[in-house]
Amino acid sequence: MARIVVVGSINMDLVTTTGRRPEPGETVLGRGFEMVPGGKGSNQAIAARRAGAEVDFVGAVGDDLFAAELRAVLDDAEVGTRRLRSVAGPSGAASIVVDSEGENSIIVVGGANAAMTELADGDLAAIADADVLLCQLEIPVPTVLAATRHARTSGTTVLLNPSPAQELPPEFWSEVDIAVVNEGERARLGSALDHVAHVVVTRGADGAVYRGPEGEFGHPGVPVRAVDTTGAGDTFTGALAAHWHEGPATALAWACTAGALATTKLGASASIPSRTEIEAALPARRSGG
Repeated sequence: MARIVVVGSINMDLVTTTGRRPEPGETVLGRGFEMVPGGKGSNQAIAARRAGAEVDFVGAVGDDLFAAELRAVLDDAEVGTRRLRSVAGPSGAASIVVDSEGENSIIVVGGANAAMTELADGDLAAIADADVLLCQLEIPVPTVLAATRHARTSGTTVLLNPSPAQELPPEFWSEVDIAVVNEGERARLGSALDHVAHVVVTRGADGAVYRGPEGEFGHPGVPVRAVDTTGAGDTFTGALAAHWHEGPATALAWACTAGALATTKLGASASIPSRTEIEAALPARRSGG
């Protein structure tokens, strides 16, 4: 079982479903509304745990009405919350619009995530003891850089999902072992990814491709009926981290399968499949391999 520490964000997702997403200046009628715990860090932590890893989460919630529920969703998923701190002010929140094709638009407000401006000694110790450090960019970049540098000096593998894509210091990429990006992020980051040993590019329903010391290869998409793509990329990344120790090809199969299954239900954390569900849907198992 891989030991993973996630340093990242946790939000309350405010999800509205509608026939189509509005154009600028347009009002459309919604079909439904739900509040679902999310955030890239929390989603990836839960996904890694459900895919079979031992996971601890380093992050922050506020002192508002959302805080207790956000903490509870990690506890319920058996993600370690000893390093989840409480700060004054609102928790992170995301406004999400999902259309009838399952595609989404998202606006994230950092809240308590923006207060993650430093790492405590206990946070650093947890990173040093982990097999994999998993990070995203919904908390301050200097904090992510501090975490990756400490991981590098401690021999912990660094897996970065550089989302939302943004300009990063050149030295940042030298601390990253594995980058997971979608096709838009790959185009935006360009040559920066050349400095990363392992790069995984997600392609939605078409699966994902890998480039690294193991060569270049892809894994096809797993056919499902998509309901909501929110959190699918996070589920992919968490499952990839959980099985990275088995090699890129195996990790990619787990990740593509988990990510596809995550699109079959509404919401981010609520849609993340269990290890049993992923194993049953793995292409090799379905074909008798």
